[in-house]
Amino acid sequence: MCDTLLALGNSTVDGNVIFGKNSDRPFDEVQLIVYVPRKKYERGDVLKCTYIEIPQVIETYSILLSQPWWMWGAEMGANEYGVVIGNEATHTLEPIRNIGLLGMDLLRLGLERGKTARDALDVIIDLLEIYGQGGGCAYNDPSWMYHNSFIIADPNEAYVLETADEWWIVEKIKNVRSISNSISIRGKGDMRREGIIDHAIKKRYCRGENDFDFATTFSGSLISSMPSPYSREGKATLLLRENINKISPKLMMDFLREHQAGICMHGGFESTGSQVSHLRKKRNQIHWFTGTTLPCVSIYKPYVFPIEGQKYYNSGPYPTINPDWFWCKHTSTKPINRRLDLRNIENSLILRINQLISQENKISEKQFIEKIKMLNIEAWNKSYEILN
Repeated sequence: MCDTLLALGNSTVDGNVIFGKNSDRPFDEVQLIVYVPRKKYERGDVLKCTYIEIPQVIETYSILLSQPWWMWGAEMGANEYGVVIGNEATHTLEPIRNIGLLGMDLLRLGLERGKTARDALDVIIDLLEIYGQGGGCAYNDPSWMYHNSFIIADPNEAYVLETADEWWIVEKIKNVRSISNSISIRGKGDMRREGIIDHAIKKRYCRGENDFDFATTFSGSLISSMPSPYSREGKATLLLRENINKISPKLMMDFLREHQAGICMHGGFESTGSQVSHLRKKRNQIHWFTGTTLPCVSIYKPYVFPIEGQKYYNSGPYPTINPDWFWCKHTSTKPINRRLDLRNIENSLILRINQLISQENKISEKQFIEKIKMLNIEAWNKSYEILN
């Protein structure tokens, strides 16, 4: 249960790509902001993902993730080259495997190994075809399993990748796009796995090639070209389309706090983490993470690569939950009565970063990065103050 939104530069206020995602997970599942630096490995090294092992590559890129505490993979994140990925749980007519790479593993692997959105897309596709996807997707409920869709973006382009077991299809995003827990690529897509149409015909999902429409064929039901505006999927699409050329990081945060359709989800499943990324073509990308549940009662904290000097945790999986993690402290408090204070703090951060952006041609890249790092620490310090 998640929502991932994307606006290309032709649809934003400043001509840069803006990405956003709410990760909707079991309400008590801790999600941490973790950092993994660039690393080199020996040929023949093996990587232990959440459930299976695969060959390691010679070098992985530095990544910043929003990661459920118990798994190797992650719900969303960014790498040092400005690639961002968010995934969604989906269900299709294809069987679900008991073991394989989690969609969250594939997401992290794409970030670790892809310098561009297209590189990350190819990484995920190749690994999906070799190892498949599968395994329990919740710590205390191994029966919860699903297939995955992804939005993969960099400062220049973006893709929707949707999967049905080992089968996949891709749509290149043209302006704005969202995904929300249902397969959504219509027709034959822009790219697809060889043999997917023949497979669908053989399985009697469709009658013939002219009848093939990925969303309806692999879901087994008719799907409207425009979902209900009262659904999360429909509301996200509507918000994006109604605000073309107005979309900013702040507006994307507002979208992720929407309650009428439940994009900001409360209840047994909650929005347990949130990310907004400002993928600027010419200078440093700025990534905003809550590191807490419920964006409506959270502050988005700014991050910039290199990540050292900003607040993060080491990557999981962890054997147990630490009650001292900020996520746990925030969840036990949920400062609903401090929403005005939270927004004032966040608005101040956004204002000062926008001022920095307007002045960045007058300062060095090192000075720009150091100022963002100072604002990151300030955001965390004020987040702690709100809880006390």
